[in-house]
Amino acid sequence: MILGMSVGTFTTLHVIISLIGILAGLVALFAMIANRRLDGVTALFLVTTVLTSVTGFFFHSKAIGPPHIVGVISLVDLAIALWALYGRRLAGAWRPAYVVTAVVALYFNCFVGVVQAFAKLPALNALAPKGTEPPFVAAQGVTLLVFVLLGYLAVRRYRPAS
Repeated sequence: MILGMSVGTFTTLHVIISLIGILAGLVALFAMIANRRLDGVTALFLVTTVLTSVTGFFFHSKAIGPPHIVGVISLVDLAIALWALYGRRLAGAWRPAYVVTAVVALYFNCFVGVVQAFAKLPALNALAPKGTEPPFVAAQGVTLLVFVLLGYLAVRRYRPAS
């Protein structure tokens, strides 16, 4: 049991929150690239991404491992993004700081999504059962490159009206 839910139910809730965060994050990212500000979608992305990281800590584990480290880094990153957006209102250097931290938070969610896809989907797991094989590394490399490119475009183009 986790928070009064079966592990399966809690896992499903965690995955749903994660997927909402990824979808909202992608919409917010493409809006930034188009120099559009979508306050509601952005708030949904940030809230669900924080919830994804926080709920990840409730899963039982025997030791601190990579998921915990990614979760802590993600929460620190999200704190900076939230401060840049709501505390500093994207003024000056806080605009690119927000864009970079928002893109990094979305990347972390997608990075974990790729890990989980290779672990849970039989077709992908057959290609990389240990998570270290070339198909897995290639998928993570492509994911990283896509986010670097999209992040660069967002930093260059996102100039919301004050």
